[in-house]
Amino acid sequence: MLEMTREEFEELVSEALDRIPPELTRLMDNVAVFVEDEPPPEDPELLGLYEGTPLTERGEWYAGVLPDRISIYMGPTLRLCRREGGDRELVVEEVEITVVHEIAHHFGIDDERLHTLGYS
Repeated sequence: MLEMTREEFEELVSEALDRIPPELTRLMDNVAVFVEDEPPPEDPELLGLYEGTPLTERGEWYAGVLPDRISIYMGPTLRLCRREGGDRELVVEEVEITVVHEIAHHFGIDDERLHTLGYS
């Protein structure tokens, strides 16, 4: 059975963030990434969530607001990987896909485009 501590999972999220090209991370603005145990009850299989105003929608009105929030959910990610019979490497892959997917939302890329690019 695939088991992972919260610390191990947080490290995978950190490593996925470190793999984002520096030219992109320099463009990220007013966004924070969090690891959560579980998503909202109404969407128990959600792997990640972006909440905020994408860079493409910000205007001169955008000032003094709280940071955008990216949440990566440990529980559903591990359950998905277990169902697929995966190991730690599958978790690494799923975390990276989820991190990239949510950061892409910060840049204004929608789910349809992400699906086309293989990040759904």
